[in-house]
Amino acid sequence: MQHKEKKLSNPLAGRVPTEVIVGVTGSIAAYKACDLVSGLRKLPANVTVVLTKEASKFVTPLTFQTLSGNPVTDDMFSLPEEWEPVHISIADRASLVVVAPATANLIGKIANGICDDLLTCVLLSTKSPILICPAMNCNMYTNRLVQDNISKLKRLGYHFLGPVKGHLACGYEGMGRLVDVEQIIDEAKRFLRKS
Repeated sequence: MQHKEKKLSNPLAGRVPTEVIVGVTGSIAAYKACDLVSGLRKLPANVTVVLTKEASKFVTPLTFQTLSGNPVTDDMFSLPEEWEPVHISIADRASLVVVAPATANLIGKIANGICDDLLTCVLLSTKSPILICPAMNCNMYTNRLVQDNISKLKRLGYHFLGPVKGHLACGYEGMGRLVDVEQIIDEAKRFLRKS
């Protein structure tokens, strides 16, 4: 008797391939983005990772390149294979942009229209939905400036998921932990179904 493999149902099967841009910022939670990239590829989705300079101190571009199957972009001024500004090229092909983890620094920059690196330029150039998943110290997260920036971005149509309460890498217990990767993937599926 021949054993047949069970086929998993795929909510995105038969659709035009989706492009998910994953922005990773300089948080200790950056290592969780590895599981996120792997999970998004199984949807299936084509995943492009954009790292900030600080994020590459936590997880190397090579790790994300291996997991995504695509070159990792972290330099605004790298020479593209075809002539096209790299941030516009990435922004235009996105079905969804997920920033996980998102630091207070990144949230503050976007809320104030500052685009001084590749990720912030992509975020300010894309017309696709943007899902921001914060991760930071609980005192930073509850700081009035950070909360004002989050409120402003929500009013402007940016989507947020998390953070959650729990044990933080800094030793604190509180709100600021990155939401579970599975929840991020489920939320990404919801956005991709809509698009």
